[in-house]
Parts: sequence; C-alpha cells; structure tokens
Amino acid sequence: MAWPAVVESFFTAFVGLVDSYMVSGLGSNAVAAIGLTTQPKFMGLSMFFAINVSLSALVARRRGEDKKDDANRILFSGIVFILFAAIIISTLLVVFADGIIRFCGSNPDTHDLAVSYFRIVMGGMIFNCIQMGINSAQRGAGNTRITMRTNLVSNTVNVIFNYLLIGGKLGFPALGVKGAALATVLGTVVASIMSVRSLFVDGCFVSIPFIVKNKILPGFAAVRSLIKVGYSVFFEQILMRVGFMATSIMAAKMGTAAMAAHQVGMNIMGLSFSFGDGLQATAVALIGRSLGQKDEKLAREYGRTCRVIGLFISFVLACLYFFGGHAIMSAFFEEPEIVKIGVDITRIIIVVVIFQVSQVIYMGCLRGAGDTAYTAKVSIVSVTVIRTVFSYVFGYTLGFGINGVWMGILADQVSRFIFASIRFKQGKWTKIKI
Repeated sequence: MAWPAVVESFFTAFVGLVDSYMVSGLGSNAVAAIGLTTQPKFMGLSMFFAINVSLSALVARRRGEDKKDDANRILFSGIVFILFAAIIISTLLVVFADGIIRFCGSNPDTHDLAVSYFRIVMGGMIFNCIQMGINSAQRGAGNTRITMRTNLVSNTVNVIFNYLLIGGKLGFPALGVKGAALATVLGTVVASIMSVRSLFVDGCFVSIPFIVKNKILPGFAAVRSLIKVGYSVFFEQILMRVGFMATSIMAAKMGTAAMAAHQVGMNIMGLSFSFGDGLQATAVALIGRSLGQKDEKLAREYGRTCRVIGLFISFVLACLYFFGGHAIMSAFFEEPEIVKIGVDITRIIIVVVIFQVSQVIYMGCLRGAGDTAYTAKVSIVSVTVIRTVFSYVFGYTLGFGINGVWMGILADQVSRFIFASIRFKQGKWTKIKI
C-alpha cells in the first residue's frame, strides 16, 4: 500500500520543482513572485487540509469497523461541505489578492506577477479541493493506487501545459507566469474529473453507486464527526501558516535574490517531505483500520515500520543534496550570487531532512488515530513560535541573513520530531475514540 502513496506524493513535489525550473527561464523575479503566493495559497487551503485529515481518518476507522454506510455518508457530507466552502473562500482570495500579496512582502519587480498568478490559481481552487477531498477518502479506504494514478496524470498535464503556455510553444500564446498558473489549474481540473470517476468503480468501499443505491444523504452527525476530528487540525494549519508566512516574509524582505533561492530551497525540501507524506498517508489508513479492528499492537508496528523506511530514505536524500546541491541550484539560476545562496541553503536542508521525514510520519500516525489536539499543540509551538523566533534571531539579530531563516526552519523540524516521537512511544494515541 505504501509505494503508490509515496510515488504520488513525490511526483507532486517533483512537479513543483519542475514548475520553478520552467519559470526560472523568465528570471529570478518570476521564481520569487510564485514563491510569494505559496503561503497565502496554503492559508486559503487550511480548512480543506483539515477536512481531508478527517475524511481519511474516519473512512479508515469505519472500514476497520466494517461500517460502509457510515463511511459513505461521511464522504458525501464532506464533499458537500467542501463545495460550499471552496466557492466562498475562492471568491474572497481573488477579490483581496492585491492586498494579500503586498502583505506577504512583494517588491515592485514581483508584485504584479504574484497577484496575477495568485488570482488564477485561487480562482480555480474548487477543482483542487474536490480532488483532495475524494483522494483523502480513497486513501482512508486503502485505495492508494487510484489516488496515485489521478495525481500522476494531473501533474503530467500541468507540466505539458507549462511547456506550452509559459514560453508559447506549438502555436500557444506565451503567457509567462500566467501560463504557469493556468497550467496548474488545468492539472487540477483533470485531477477532479478522475477523482469523481474513481467513485464509480465497482467494489470500492466508498462509491457513488453505493450512495445512490442505499439512498445515503449528508447528515449533521457526519459533519459533527468531521469537525470533531478536523477542528484542531484547522487551527493547527492556520497557526502553522502564520509561522510559515512569517519566515516567507522575512525571506522576501531580504531581496529578490534571497527570495528566489529560498523558493527553490523550499521546493527541494518539498521533495523530502513528499516521502514522509506518502508514508504517513499509508500509516493513516493502516493505523485507522487496525484501531477500528481493536488491534493496537499492529497499529504501533505499522507506525514503526513506516518510520524505519522513512529514515533510510532521508539518509539517501541527504547524500543527494550534499553532492548535488550546486548542480541543482546552477540549473535554476545563472547569477553566481544566487547560486551561492542556494548552495548554503541546501547544506542546511541536509540536516533538516533527517528530522523532517521522521516527524512527518510520526505526526501522521497520531492524526490517523485521532490525536489531532496534540499534533495541533506541537505545530503551534514548533512552527508558529520556535520557527518564527529562531528565524528572526538568527536571520536579523545575529545577522546570518537567509541562512538564519533556514536555521529557524531546522529548529522547527527538530522540535516537531522530539514532541511527536515522545507521544508516539507513549502509546496514548491508541486509546482515542473517533
């Protein structure tokens, strides 16, 4: 079950890196502009990330309990909620895009590019939200291959239209940064279509034919269950984004060169995150099912196995970044000063990745068991407080600049790893009812 989830998550992160590479041909200001939109975009998606965690955890638990009716009611209720919320949030983000990007620290050479990119991507966010919700339920049901195929195809569409629309190939208009945004939306449109189609596959634990045949309707009880599991994840996401946005603003204030290198560094870090994310998605499904079957020992074993695999992967990635850091940055930038900044960042990422992959897996295990209140507290302390304070102290007070910001990111990852590993080993998460 693990490899499809890992491949899916890795390919999504890899496409993010390819996006930055394809945009880098427009100049470092274009890379920096897209980087400015990252945190407000994820802030807008915070509610949906929370619902996705709820959908995956609850569907996995109901599968373990063999309650197919309840699982499908939870899915139906979640999708209805997602549709209404996406329309409202998308409208607000498009209308207030200019002020949002200005608040994030845009410069004259990045502001207009960032605003146009942000408006297009967030204007089409409903398709992204739908596919994320359905895929989360499918993962909870154990259908990781379905979600892998969906994301592989949609990300391929994204890359193809990046090629066609950024530089204007094969008769398509050269739209630059706007082309990259349109390619992203087109990829999510394809993903949403494929995700909806996956619900019509015979024999799936969650499916539209089953919902129709059994006349299952959305219910307030299902929504309450989603909120019970997801509310702490939502506040966790919001406060985490405050920390992420704070470090992003610090990087932006250090100039376009620093912000461009920072953005590529974040894309590289996203690759290592993807392995942990894929493994934790698998752990959520397996742990949820095991706890639904009242097998706490097996749930613990699944978590430990995923962590061992993740640790091996993190060491391989650390070696890759150590020997290939300069080559990676040189592929994105021609300016020697930006390449140097980027190489310094990759040196810090080498240490970050060791803690990052393990903490992502541990935190996923805890969320999958419904221990979302604890993970929320850990994220608030680590990301909102430790990351922000350490980034400011090292970046500004001690004068390390963008490297100081990344020292703050390292402190955050170490903190989350310590808190999550202690909680996992205590085993209290196996007793939680959802």
